[in-house]
Formats: sequence, structure tokens, C-alpha cells
Amino acid sequence: MKSAPFDYVLAQSIEEATQYLADGNGDTFVLAGGQTLMPLLAMRMARPSTLIDINNITELTGIEETNEEVTIKACTRQADAMGSPIIQKHLPLLANALTFVGHSQTRNRGTVGGSLAHADPASEIPLVALTMNAEICLQSSTSSRRIPAANFFLGPMMTARKPAELLASLHFPLPKKDTPVGTGFHEMSERHGDFALVAVATKIEIDKQGTCLDAAVAFGGVGDTPVRIVKLENQLRSRTIDESTMKIALSEIYDSISPVTDHHATAAYRKRIAVVLARRAINDAVKSATKNAA
Repeated sequence: MKSAPFDYVLAQSIEEATQYLADGNGDTFVLAGGQTLMPLLAMRMARPSTLIDINNITELTGIEETNEEVTIKACTRQADAMGSPIIQKHLPLLANALTFVGHSQTRNRGTVGGSLAHADPASEIPLVALTMNAEICLQSSTSSRRIPAANFFLGPMMTARKPAELLASLHFPLPKKDTPVGTGFHEMSERHGDFALVAVATKIEIDKQGTCLDAAVAFGGVGDTPVRIVKLENQLRSRTIDESTMKIALSEIYDSISPVTDHHATAAYRKRIAVVLARRAINDAVKSATKNAA
């Protein structure tokens, strides 16, 4: 199929792009990597009146670090993020998760911001953003705001971005230098590169005695958005994460997620896999944090 007719604009600045969005009355779409949007256009599941191409906006590409955070600009290619020394050093969870995103061809075009804006509940980048307490910067023609990942994803392919706002960047806070932190990521898919049936991302902070100071455990593919299970995290905090602690914590998963049954997997299977993957991801995070504490 061919897309429905639309006007095409190659924006040269954030100001130009956001002005077109402001004038578009919610009927203007943004093109970054196009790995999801182009098939939707071809199948006429997306019918914008105007398509704004933001690939020429240089200020939307790049990765920066400060003492407080790592910033990834929205048009940064997923392949560039995966190979970035900054990401590998400060955000190993993201570097690991990116290896599961599509294939090399899609990562070469797909963008970090595009994955966030698309908000597929089984997507890896939104899951990592939620786990790491990242913030998304949204910019309009008149203002900008930063919103926590926990408040950004509202439902399948639904976010808190307003029609006149452009997703400009993603911001990851850096942990305190004296706090040992470990991460883990596991997912199950029918084929490598497919969207996950279930994915789990973890971040564990421990002290030198092995006590868990803080924990984040997030799940993808088990609901309308990526989710963190607070009850599970609370069972890990202030404890040594041994088999007894793990068993109690993992028991919180069954009543805390509501996966669906579809032609890929049953809800019961997704729950069972969620427990298995959470155990693996938490163990990986504890091992990593223990190594960093040594």
C-alpha cells in the first residue's frame, strides 16, 4: 500500500519544528528514524496532514554527560547510543538493553527519542528509562518541561506529550559515586529482535556489607505500559538479597501484573516467565553491585 497524501517539511531547527506542531492542530506527525512510522503510513494506519522531518536538526543529536546526569538527544541513533563510551560507562543497563532492540539495520536508523515517543509497552528503551528514573524533556514553541518516565507513559502508544510538544531529550540521573550499583536485563521473545513477550530491567544499590539500599525492578510486555512493582522492590530494600528474600519478593509479581493472552503467549505463561526473568535480572544486578563494591 501507499500512504495517504501529506505535506512534507524538512525542519532545520527546534523552533521551526515546534512552530509547525503548534500550527498543526494535532494532525502533524514527526519523523525521526521512521522504523515504526513508515510502515504505519504505508498501511494508512497513520494519516497526518503534515509530516515534519527532524533529522536535519543538529541540536537534537548527541550524548552529553555532567556530574549529575547523562543526556541523550532525541534523534540519537540507537546504534550510536549502544556504542557510546559514555553510555557503556555510566548506563550499562541501557547498553545491554539496546542489544535486544530490533536488528543492526533498524538500530542504525531507529532513534532513542522515537522509541520513547512510540511508547510500545514491550519496548526496551522505555523500560530502561522507567527503571533508571529518567526524565523526558518536552519542548513547545513557547516553553519546555521535564517529566519523569513514571508519568510519561499513559497506555499503549500513549504518552503525556501534548500535540504541540516535541520530544527533545532523555535525561538519566547518575548515582552517587560512593554507592555501589548493579543492573540486569533479560527478555524473552519469539525471535531475537522481535518485541519482547516479557522483559525485566533491574537496578540494585547495596552497601559494602551487602545490604540492599535501593531497588528498581521494572517489567515490559505485561501491561499497557512498562511497570515497576513497588511491593517487590520494598521486599528487597534494607535486606541482604539471599534466596529467602528473593522468594518472598518474587511472590509479589503474580498479583501485580496483568498480562494479556494473545496469539504469542498466554497470560499465565507471561507471568511465569516474568518471575524467571526477574530472578535472573536481580541476580545479575546483585553480582554487578557486589563487584563494584569490592
